[in-house]
Amino acid sequence: MAEITANSRLAAAKGRLDTVAMLKEAGLTALVMFALTVGLVGFEVRDIPGGLALFTRFDDVAVAVLLGFFGRMALFLLREGHPRPVAIIGGPLVLLLVLVLAADVWFTGAGDVAASESIRSWLPFNSIIVVWVIAIISVFIAARAILAIRRASSTVTVEEREARADHVAAQVQKIGRYVGPALLAFALLYPFLPFVNRQLLDISVLVVTYMMLGWGLNIVVGLAGLLDLGYVAFYAVGAYSYALLGTKLDMSFWVCLPFAGFMAATAGVILGFPVLRLRGDYLAIVTLGFGEMIRVILLNWYDVTRGPDGISNIPRPSFFGLPFTRRPPEGTESFHTFFGLEYTPVDRLIFLYYLILAMAMITNLFTMRIRKLPVGRAWEALREDETACRSLGVNPTNTKLTAFGIGAMFGGFAGSFFATRQGFISPESFTFIESAVILAIVVLGGFGSQLGVIVAAILLIGLPEFFRELQQYRMLAFGAAMVLIMVWRPAGLLAHREPTIRLHPRSGPADKTAPQSAE
Repeated sequence: MAEITANSRLAAAKGRLDTVAMLKEAGLTALVMFALTVGLVGFEVRDIPGGLALFTRFDDVAVAVLLGFFGRMALFLLREGHPRPVAIIGGPLVLLLVLVLAADVWFTGAGDVAASESIRSWLPFNSIIVVWVIAIISVFIAARAILAIRRASSTVTVEEREARADHVAAQVQKIGRYVGPALLAFALLYPFLPFVNRQLLDISVLVVTYMMLGWGLNIVVGLAGLLDLGYVAFYAVGAYSYALLGTKLDMSFWVCLPFAGFMAATAGVILGFPVLRLRGDYLAIVTLGFGEMIRVILLNWYDVTRGPDGISNIPRPSFFGLPFTRRPPEGTESFHTFFGLEYTPVDRLIFLYYLILAMAMITNLFTMRIRKLPVGRAWEALREDETACRSLGVNPTNTKLTAFGIGAMFGGFAGSFFATRQGFISPESFTFIESAVILAIVVLGGFGSQLGVIVAAILLIGLPEFFRELQQYRMLAFGAAMVLIMVWRPAGLLAHREPTIRLHPRSGPADKTAPQSAE
């Protein structure tokens, strides 16, 4: 693959297109698409009267392979500076596809089911949402080709474009300081807005939970620069700590919450000791193994964790001792009877929303404040250059342990909330994919960016919940979106980082004589 890229670069330098390299790359992409779709898309099990039946959809596999082949050719042409063929050939095809989909929307809205079904019979795949996703990606590629043609006479370099993107991220973060209070006010009023239903509220609870997890992992990965692929282990420790204490000892959520964070922090310190001398990929492998060790222990230690059966009937949190139940225990009052309200099940969900919102805001405030303290500055220095840290007297051992411990503590807090929200936990809830998603939120948002975690959590957790019709295509769409973002903005959406401490204030020429200060 490296040889193909080198040959194509050499050909591009000479002003000609390396057709052989383009066909090789497109062919390899088509082969990968075939390997991915032949099992996921090519076969489908359906319920029929009397049992199950296996159906084949090799026509959809062929369409996916062709899309991968020609899509890779288009990206190759754009990369090598030949956008005109993409715009000339792809532009009309994309326009035709958009018009067909617009006609389908028109006939569906007009109630002409026959015409809508006739149009859909000519479209690939069984889901109209998949076709819309393909259309959006095609429009993106065609628009990129048109913009590349317009920029052909421009002298802007790649470094200048990255600098512009970084400037935009800096401006967004600067505006976020003033828009933040308005967003917080919106979040506080969100459950009572007229368009918010139970589904939106449940999705919001899930998104805010992953925001908290992202901010917790951001301490380890974004601030300290320690690549952690086993963060779900601390999430699991917190969840099981509360579940065991709540079910075995009948302890309340508020009493167990600090203990769950303490247990997770202890697990983080235990993980930190063996990996003090590891960096980069080696550190990632060890943390990945630690996460799998915790999952296997939870799965096999049946006497304590009940193994694959999980723990059920986990106590729900109460409002200062007032449970959210229709029929409280005899001699006690519930939240609704105490305040004279009519019982509605959604009240408990609203309470959970405010609970996780408060926990997430505390995590965010703690992170923003601690990064300005000596330990926070030591984390950022360790991220930039560990050797320089040692020469300046910073103890890397204590610095790494504090990062692992504090980051794990917030993961434990989020795990205890997850347990009380679900009422049931099992080892299947804490697989590697959870760690991958949390890490993707941090990477996509930008290392060390608190605002970026919010944006990434909404994109990666909130939006996919609205596209459950994708069914088996859902994870493929998730992966494709991640690849596109990483190609377009490898450093993250809001990767700009302001210095934690400035020796000189940001000022113009008139303030050059101002005394030194710290922000």
